[in-house]
Amino acid sequence: MTDKDFASMTDEELARIGLKRYDPVDYLNTDEEITAYLNAVLADGDAGELARALGHIAMAKGLTKVAKGTGLAREALYRTLAATGNPRFDTIQRVARALGIRFVATMVPPPGATAAT
Repeated sequence: MTDKDFASMTDEELARIGLKRYDPVDYLNTDEEITAYLNAVLADGDAGELARALGHIAMAKGLTKVAKGTGLAREALYRTLAATGNPRFDTIQRVARALGIRFVATMVPPPGATAAT
């Protein structure tokens, strides 16, 4: 079977062969796990993936609780952080603040730059 074959299977079909669909929320149980996950997503530099990752973290922490912390309705927050969502940066900041996450910048050499001697 290929990955595509597994992706098209229902949860019931997967269960019959002893498999479960991967859900990152199942692995975000500690602050260390959340930090490692978020750092990996940030390293990739994909803004859409960052929004989805924050959505996974919010679900792991309790979407209703996080929504209250952002001042957004639960449904609006869920839609905003879904794969098809396109949140504004201020929404990303509000979600991060509600989750207790602080983004920190560090300087790195630009691509193709050589180290100063």
